[in-house]
Amino acid sequence: MKKKSFLLISIILGFAAIFMQTSCSQVPITGRKQLSLLPSSQMMSMSYQQYSDFLKEHPLSKNAEQTAMVKRVGQRIQKAVEAYFAEKGMSDQLKGYNWEFNLVESPDANAWCMPGGKVVFYTGILPITKDETGLAVVMGHEVAHAVAEHGNERMSQGLLTQLGGMALTVALQEKPEQTQALWMTAFGVGSQVGVLLPFSRLHESEADRLGLIFMAMAGYNPREAVSFWERMAQIKGGQAPPEFLSTHPSDATRISQINKWLPEALQYYNR
Repeated sequence: MKKKSFLLISIILGFAAIFMQTSCSQVPITGRKQLSLLPSSQMMSMSYQQYSDFLKEHPLSKNAEQTAMVKRVGQRIQKAVEAYFAEKGMSDQLKGYNWEFNLVESPDANAWCMPGGKVVFYTGILPITKDETGLAVVMGHEVAHAVAEHGNERMSQGLLTQLGGMALTVALQEKPEQTQALWMTAFGVGSQVGVLLPFSRLHESEADRLGLIFMAMAGYNPREAVSFWERMAQIKGGQAPPEFLSTHPSDATRISQINKWLPEALQYYNR
């Protein structure tokens, strides 16, 4: 009985300690409350190091035209986001951002964004984006992940579920491989089947909605998002895993949601 009581007390104290460390914030536009255990400064410091390491190991594209397009679209989305946050009196949430947009040589149809606005596009996604507006669909989505602090939320979830709420600094020292895997998963460089899947799908859908608004504010027609995701579905050729085994919404779900959110995004595009 005493052992059980001691165990119960330990569990309660553990959760209490985690709760006291937890910072509750809200996602811009959607207003959803999210879990944020990690200070933004710590996330950005780690992000800049990881981003630098990635670029050292992956060659940048030598295609000047494509590289310029990625940077141009990124900067337009960046300015739109900064204007939106200033309009809402939330510019302090972008403090410490050091935006960067790079195109790397890789056949993978992928793109991602780390905390602080560190974006990478792979050349393999350009045949699907087709043009500048198609690229803006993906750019808006990836930037949305950053400003919504999905990385912090996903890392927090991972530290709780996989490392027992271990502090990031301790996890980096004692479990570097697991911490690295958490980081890669949190920012779309890896994938995972398990308890975090529902949250990952939520983040993807949320980034779709925010991304539509950001691309619209930057002057890109958000209607083109439907065409992009239809092309992506054709590229997959029906080989995508079932939605419950995927970290992304199914193509049909995604397109349906985008059509539902288009009227909201078009208000920003038309003003």
